[in-house]
Amino acid sequence: MLKDRYDNVISTSSQTARDAYIEGVDCLLSANHGGEDAFNRAIEADDQFALAYVALARLLQILARSQEATAALAKACSLAPQTTAREQSHINALKLLIDGDGPGPGAYAAIITHLADYPRDAVIVQPCTGVFGLIGFSGLAGREAEQLAFMARLVPAYGDDWWFTSLYAFAQVEAGQTARAMKTVEQSLAINPRNAQAAHIRAHVYYEIGETAAGYRYIDDWRKAYAKQSPLHCHISWHVALWALECGNSDRAWQVINDDVIPGKAWGPPLNVLTDTASFLFRAELAGEPRRDDMWKDLSAFAQTVFPNPGIAFADVHAALAYSMAGQSEPLKKIIREKKGPAGDVVSAMAEGFSLYANQAWDDTIKYLAPIMSEHERIGGSRAQRDLIEFTLLGAYLRSGRSDEASRLLTMRRPAKVSSHPLAGL
Repeated sequence: MLKDRYDNVISTSSQTARDAYIEGVDCLLSANHGGEDAFNRAIEADDQFALAYVALARLLQILARSQEATAALAKACSLAPQTTAREQSHINALKLLIDGDGPGPGAYAAIITHLADYPRDAVIVQPCTGVFGLIGFSGLAGREAEQLAFMARLVPAYGDDWWFTSLYAFAQVEAGQTARAMKTVEQSLAINPRNAQAAHIRAHVYYEIGETAAGYRYIDDWRKAYAKQSPLHCHISWHVALWALECGNSDRAWQVINDDVIPGKAWGPPLNVLTDTASFLFRAELAGEPRRDDMWKDLSAFAQTVFPNPGIAFADVHAALAYSMAGQSEPLKKIIREKKGPAGDVVSAMAEGFSLYANQAWDDTIKYLAPIMSEHERIGGSRAQRDLIEFTLLGAYLRSGRSDEASRLLTMRRPAKVSSHPLAGL
């Protein structure tokens, strides 16, 4: 029987289908455009190829095309009985994930059980990687350490595989192992320079070590050959814009945001569009840029459309920020009142803090945000993304005249940013 790139037997006798499936999986893992077309070609070559359907469903889920994902998943499930035990377990784990059990224990438990027998099933590893994965969005304290431990256990199964090493580097950098992360991600890029995951993660390493100019040059140049239709294009553009702003090139920063990040111009998951737009708008204002009321209003409307109900902590926090800055009290109160999930208490405190900041109640902002500085990892997202919360508290300290406390906060929690923090305009 034929095998995939990770030496797993796959239930198709079509070489064409196998090759297209491998291409699609590589696009999925590397966050490059072309996966949907590749999986469809695999299905055209073998319309009984269950794994191609379920991989397509997973990609469509990432792109927030839920109805299409559900249809592809249903087809995969109907074909599952004629596949191997590994493939049936593979399909079941992704079914739990796509059906909405991702934030709960079901999908994660099924994946852990599956990987005990099939550790080189990369498509099943993938939902547990990164800061938006099942571990990253678990809402639990210590999830960065758990992420690193999860990846470290799989090192013997993957060795120097270009995809695995890129996500292993992400776990390392989020756990504070920046030197190790740079070495690991460069190993990945040496094998596959167009792995968007690796390029993105290298940008995070630059951010964490305070190499602003080098990071800006690197990711801005790498992005030039990256298709806008790719899943990470919006978020990589956010990195470019932030560094452009920090380097003093605000015109370039706003150009990137307006062309590639805001709703209606970005191509990518709605979660990235919401969070990256909100983050940039607020950080730009903290840096001294004038408030863009029209953009906050548009983003607030977008948030109510794509995330109308609370439930995803990282989305809820950024939606709360948008509502606060746009003066939209009702959806903001809904997030505070209907807090959900294991990180609901942190989300509620942040929402209150953002509302108070927008109303220039600096001391009250501090009362809400200062106590959660040690646990904001629970909302998910990277350390770079969660600097939004750190800098909000920093701004409140400065605006309330408590500059010593602001300096202490920055020195203790972000020493690499002391010389170039984004609040120079205050």
